[in-house]
Amino acid sequence: MKLHAYRFGAVAALLVVLLLAAAPMLGQAPDNSAPEPAVLVGTVTTVNGDTVPEASVALQGPDPQDLHAATANDDGYFEFHELKPGVPYQVKVEADGFSSWTSPLITLAPSEFKILSDIRLRVQVVSTTVNVSQTAEEVATQEVQIEEKQRIMGLIPNFYVVYDTDPQPLTAKLKFKLAFKVATDPITAVGIAFLSGTQQAGDSPNYGQGAAGYGKRFGANAADGFTDIMIGGAILPSLLHQDPRYFYQGTGTKQSRFLHAFVHPFVCMGDNRKYQPNYSSLGGDLASSSISNLYYPKSNRGPGLVFTNFGISTAERIAVSLAQEFVIRPFESRAGR
Repeated sequence: MKLHAYRFGAVAALLVVLLLAAAPMLGQAPDNSAPEPAVLVGTVTTVNGDTVPEASVALQGPDPQDLHAATANDDGYFEFHELKPGVPYQVKVEADGFSSWTSPLITLAPSEFKILSDIRLRVQVVSTTVNVSQTAEEVATQEVQIEEKQRIMGLIPNFYVVYDTDPQPLTAKLKFKLAFKVATDPITAVGIAFLSGTQQAGDSPNYGQGAAGYGKRFGANAADGFTDIMIGGAILPSLLHQDPRYFYQGTGTKQSRFLHAFVHPFVCMGDNRKYQPNYSSLGGDLASSSISNLYYPKSNRGPGLVFTNFGISTAERIAVSLAQEFVIRPFESRAGR
C-alpha cells in the first residue's frame, strides 16, 4: 500500500505541476488577430492650387508585388484602402503636361486615416534644340491656361498673377487673349454694375438719375475698364515687350515683399526677363483716363480730371499688388487646406 500511495502521490504532484505551468495558456486565448489596415487619401493639385483630374497615382511598398494604383477623379481626389501598417510606402503621381511628383517614405499606423495635402505638380518644361521658341510658347500657353482658372474664393478673376518661380514670357497673342478673358468675364460685368450703382447713389459722374443715368454710368465704366485692360494689358505690353502680370514674391523679408508689391505699377518685368519702367501700366491708365473725355459729361472733363483718374488708378494698382502679396495668396492657401 505504501508503494501504491507513493506512486499515486508522485503522479498527483506531476499533474499539479503541469496544470500550474499550463494555467497561463489555458486562461488566455491565443491572439491571432492582424493589425487593422490603414487608409491613405489625397488630392492632386498644381503649384497654383488648381486640381488635376485623371492623374495616375501609384503606391509602392518595399515588396515589388506590393503595388497599388489609382486614377484621380475630376476633382483630383484619390484613395487607397486596406494598406499594411508599419510598411514604408512611397507615392508617385504623374499627369500629362506636368512633371512627376514623388513623396517621401510614408509609414502608416494601424487603422490610421492619412491625408496627403502637399501634392503640387509643376508644368513640365520640354527642352529642345530644334525649335526653342515653339517650345517656350507651348509652355507659356499652358501657364496662361492655369492662370485663367485662378479665382479668389473660387469666384473673382485673378488671372494676372504669376505664382511660378520661372515663368515663360508671353507672346503678343497670349497677352491679348488674357486681356480679353478678363474684360469679358461675367464677374467683371457684375463689378461694373456694382460700381455704377454706387456712382448712381453719389450722382457721379453727372449723368443724372433714373434708368438712363444708370445706363450711361454702366456704359462709361465698361468703356473705362475695357480701354484700360486692352491698352495697358495687351497693346502696350506687346509693342514695348513688357509682361503685364504681377509676379508673386512670397519669400524674403516683409520689407522686401512690400517694396516689390508697392513698385509694381512703376516697375515691371520685360519679355527679356529684366526689370524696366512699367510704361504699359502707366500708359494704359493715362490713355484710358484721356479717352474718357470723349464720353464723360462736360462737367466731368478736362486735364484735371484726367490726372485725378490716373492717380486713382495707380493707387488702386498699388493696393491690389499689396493685397496679392500679403492677403490673397495666404488666404487661398489656408482655404485650400
